[in-house]
Amino acid sequence: MRTIAVIQARMGSSRLPGKVLLPILGRPMLQRQIERIRRVGAIDRVVVATSDLPADDPIARFCEEIDAACHRGNEQDVLDRFLGAALAHEADTVLRFTADCPLVDPGLVARLIEEFRGRELDYMGIATGAGVAREGFQGRYPDGLDAEIMSFEALERAWQEAEGPLYREHVTPWIWKHPDRFRVGELASETDLSGERWTVDHESDYRLVSAIFERLYPGKPEFDYRDVLELLEREIDLRPINREHNDIQENYKEFLE
Repeated sequence: MRTIAVIQARMGSSRLPGKVLLPILGRPMLQRQIERIRRVGAIDRVVVATSDLPADDPIARFCEEIDAACHRGNEQDVLDRFLGAALAHEADTVLRFTADCPLVDPGLVARLIEEFRGRELDYMGIATGAGVAREGFQGRYPDGLDAEIMSFEALERAWQEAEGPLYREHVTPWIWKHPDRFRVGELASETDLSGERWTVDHESDYRLVSAIFERLYPGKPEFDYRDVLELLEREIDLRPINREHNDIQENYKEFLE
């Protein structure tokens, strides 16, 4: 069984343009994420999926520099881009990541893969953000530890059936919004950590994530989410850096309609 990780990345963020190549400890944020995903032993290949627009040429050039696979496709139809990457790399199983989550936790991703295989599901996601942004759910990991896994068959079926911007741009909602048609699951946290925002969408998010890497990476490059939580407890001035953007219901309202 061949498992690939696909990171969707683009330069054209409206809130923080070019964020995926902004430096963290002297290297692009995207590289820091690739480093962390490559620590997951069950992944055969990491692929960066970007658009075929000239504006995203810097991402393709960066991938060449670090010898990372790059697949290019339609800017808006990211679902099509993912299927193309899966076909190009002969994947049986596909993990989805977004390039604004450089703190992705390799240990959690390894658990996700193990449980997905053990339960023989079509799809499974770490419980963060959109997939679990519903009233009463109390088992979220921090926003920014996002990872999803799906069978090639589920991805292909979504590609065949899904219509509309929500489903084509965000890849997986067609699957997890239809539990009657797909076998879906979530990797939930025993302690609700939904109050933590570690994704990078705004300049203040970038400052927080940069500060986390600066404090943890030099002494422990393999740091995990528990190390981040301990750091935030020790240095109480860090959490407020991006607190104004931490409203999960507002951030993911388009998925709840």
